[in-house]
Amino acid sequence: MIGILIFPDFQLLDAAGPATVFEIAQRIVPTAPTARMIAVRAGTVRSSSGVEILSSGLRSANAITTLVVAGGFGVDEAVGCPKTLGFVRRLAKRGARIASVCSGAYILAAAGLLNGRKATTHWCRTQDFVARYPEVRLDPDRIFLRDGTIWTSAGITAGIDLALAITAEDHGEDVAKDIARQLVLYHRRGGGQSQFSSLLELKTPNGRFGPLLSWMRENLDKTLTVECLAERAGLSPRHFARTFTAETGSTPSKAIERLRLEVARERVQSSGQSIERVAETTGFGDAERMRRAFVRAFGHPPQSVRRTARLP
Repeated sequence: MIGILIFPDFQLLDAAGPATVFEIAQRIVPTAPTARMIAVRAGTVRSSSGVEILSSGLRSANAITTLVVAGGFGVDEAVGCPKTLGFVRRLAKRGARIASVCSGAYILAAAGLLNGRKATTHWCRTQDFVARYPEVRLDPDRIFLRDGTIWTSAGITAGIDLALAITAEDHGEDVAKDIARQLVLYHRRGGGQSQFSSLLELKTPNGRFGPLLSWMRENLDKTLTVECLAERAGLSPRHFARTFTAETGSTPSKAIERLRLEVARERVQSSGQSIERVAETTGFGDAERMRRAFVRAFGHPPQSVRRTARLP
């Protein structure tokens, strides 16, 4: 059985996202384990959104082989609950796979499960988490991380990525891909992918260049000149460059490089493509040009970024 641990004021999607992945997995693979909501006290548990979920008590959790701990505003109180921490420790000692979504990592850290381990959590919690749990090797820029039998993930929707990775480990990549398709996911994110998106960081107050930015991200292997982009936007090159910079906070050339770096890093970390192939498909042209861009942006060449992403 897969247990999803919730508590008062938990984040609804932290629990519902993974639960949906495991639900669909069982439809595809009838022998897959069922998922059940677990709480210190059996009954309804109110999420931070006000939606209540029916949960089983801890005593019914003897069959749990995987535990997913949700996060949310209520985590600060949950980390001080001896029953919650004791329950998580007992399952870990028994050999269960333990995972957290978002700030659920606080519960794992408070239980001592993350001491000396690599872990991640929501980016906005980084400073507080590091101050409270300095013995944890926190990586604030990962979608999810696995260190032995302990898995941690970033905020909210990253719990879906984590649940898909767990499903892939248990039932194979084809099952995980089928679930992702049924969830109508744009693409399945690997754990090495950054929590941050260049498209979100670019300022687009009126959304005028939103479709163009999305098209740029999907066509990075093309020659993306100002003239080409201006034509797609229906503007003169000079007017386009001036307006684009004013509305996004970035020049067209800088925006293109940020998008290329983001996609290239994702592929370097999470795919089996050669460095040369990644450079070609993301528009850098050659591996040396991409290497220089990586060193400027991340302080490390692509090969080092790939090795780091594959460390346990």
